[in-house]
Amino acid sequence: MFNNLMQQLINGLALGSIYALIALGYTMVYGIIGMINFAYGEIFMFGAYAGLVLALTNYVNVYVALLGATFITMVLGVVIERIAYKPLRRSSRLSALISAIGVSIFLSSLMVRVKGPNTRGFPKLFENRIFEIGNFQITIYQIVIIGVAALLMLGLHLFVNYTKTGRSMRACSQDQDAAKLMGVNVDRVISITFAIGSGLAGAAGVLAGIYFNAVQPYMGLMAGLKAFAAAVLGGIGSIPGAMIGGLVIGLTEIMGITVNLSEYRDAFAFAILILVLLFKPSGIMGRKANKKV
Repeated sequence: MFNNLMQQLINGLALGSIYALIALGYTMVYGIIGMINFAYGEIFMFGAYAGLVLALTNYVNVYVALLGATFITMVLGVVIERIAYKPLRRSSRLSALISAIGVSIFLSSLMVRVKGPNTRGFPKLFENRIFEIGNFQITIYQIVIIGVAALLMLGLHLFVNYTKTGRSMRACSQDQDAAKLMGVNVDRVISITFAIGSGLAGAAGVLAGIYFNAVQPYMGLMAGLKAFAAAVLGGIGSIPGAMIGGLVIGLTEIMGITVNLSEYRDAFAFAILILVLLFKPSGIMGRKANKKV
């Protein structure tokens, strides 16, 4: 029983790490401009395809594919922000939401047009060795996913809390007008926020492609919705909360499969979302004082 629990814990941490990286994008953007960017699921998908294209070229290892996809999605995030979101900052939240949904549909449709609707396998960038620890196993893929996600989350934490740009981001999340009076370039901070959030989603896409050995144009739909549920669970606007929420959603999904409820695996995230909205709308680490809607 204990060994099976440990096995599922490892599986859940690997899956939850992917959700957490996407959830960070949702929570960062909401924390600064109070808007939900529902295109992060499709940016996740773009990252997976960028990693796939890079992996199919010669002399590319997993780290080059990961860095390349991260950079490509960072640029994509900035372009999306400038074209689809910046003109609507002073508009109603409904307008911004419709724009985000439109961007999401456009990106998935564009990928169908460019790469086709079929699922494609992700090439092996390294051998997936299995390590036996007692009576449970952990694979190289799981170690890489958990390790890379942990490093990215730690890097984000250090960046936000110990750099000048990070302080500017925290200032904008508190009061944009006051931040402007203090000399903060709010437009630049918002663009950097979109870039970082999109880069994390792109990295998650590569990790998901490696882990599941499958990439397809609509893979971001469910992953994006689950990551949004993770962000709400952790407390929308809270970076540590998004990390915790992603891990909880991943663990819950895997545990549901373990008890023979695999047909409901996609429902668990939304059941948690409903419960959180009913009983603790501010989330695990959210504060009512920071609530923007």
